[in-house]
Amino acid sequence: MRLLFVADPLEGFKPYKDSTFAMMREAQRRGHEIWACECADLTWRRGGHVVARRARAITLTGDEHAWFEVVAECELALAQAQAVLMRKDPPFDSEYFYATHLLGQAEREGARVFNAPAALREHPEKLAILEFPDLIPPTLVTRSASAVRAFHEEHRDIVLKPLDGMGGMGIFRVAEDGLNLGSIIETLNAGGTRTLMAQRYLPQIAEGDKRVLLIGGQPVPHCLARIPQGSEIRGNLAVGGKGVARALSDSDRRIAQALAPVLAARGLLLVGLDVIGEHVTEINVTSPTCFQEIAQQTGFDVAAMFIDALEAALGR
Repeated sequence: MRLLFVADPLEGFKPYKDSTFAMMREAQRRGHEIWACECADLTWRRGGHVVARRARAITLTGDEHAWFEVVAECELALAQAQAVLMRKDPPFDSEYFYATHLLGQAEREGARVFNAPAALREHPEKLAILEFPDLIPPTLVTRSASAVRAFHEEHRDIVLKPLDGMGGMGIFRVAEDGLNLGSIIETLNAGGTRTLMAQRYLPQIAEGDKRVLLIGGQPVPHCLARIPQGSEIRGNLAVGGKGVARALSDSDRRIAQALAPVLAARGLLLVGLDVIGEHVTEINVTSPTCFQEIAQQTGFDVAAMFIDALEAALGR
C-alpha cells in the first residue's frame, strides 16, 4: 500500500523517540510505500483534486542521523494513496483547521484519512473531555476572571491552562494561598479575550500523568506514566518528565473501555488519553505519541498494533 504521512518536516524528526517514525518503520517492514508531505503542501484547484504539491517517497535507512532517503518527489493526489495519515503536531491553530478541511475534501474525492478530519475538528484536545463529565475532575472553561476566582475559592488548589497549549506549555498551579492568581488569569485570558481551562489539582500527578493509547477501539495494554521531576508539577516529557511504562490499572481499563468504542466509531483510529489517578484530563487526537517509550520498556510493539488496525480499517 501507498501510505502518505502529513507531518512536520522530516528533517526535524528524532527517530529514537518519534511515534510517526515508528509507524513508518513498521509499515516499511511490511512492504508498504512510505510517502510524506507537510500541511503547507496541500493544494486544491477547481476542476482538480486535493494534492500534495511536494510529496516525497522515502526509504528508511536505519541510520539514526541520516534516517531517510528520498527516492522520488512529485505532486501526488491524496486519493492516489491507500491511506493518508494526519500526523501534524499541535497546536491546533487556524492553519491546522484549514488543513482538516482540505483533507475532508480529499475524503470526498476518495481518500481514506486517519484520523478522520471531521473528528479532528470535533475533538479539540482540551475540550473533548467535557462530553464525559463522570470521568473528569472538577473543571471550568471560561473567559471570566471572577469565575476562575470562585472556582479557586471552592477547590483551593487548582491548575490553569490555555486551550491551545501542548507539551505542558502555559500550565500553572495555584495552591490555597492564591499566590499570583490574578497575574496568571491575566496572562492566560488576555484581559477576558481568551478562554482558559481550570481544573482541581490532582495530587496523584506525583505518580504520573498517564498516557493511555487507544488504537482501533482497543487499549494498548501498557501506558506511559510521565512523572514530574524536581519542583515541576508537569509530567510532560517535553519539560523533563520521566516516562515509566506500566501495565494498565483497573481504573485505566475502565476508562479505556468507556471511551474507546465511542471514539473509534467517530473515525478516531488513534487516541491518547491523559489520565491522572482515576480522572481523564485530556483526549489527544491530533498526533498522539509514546509508542517507542512503551515498546522499549515493555517489549509490546505499539507500532505493529497500529499498522494492524490501519490495515484492518482499509480491509487489507
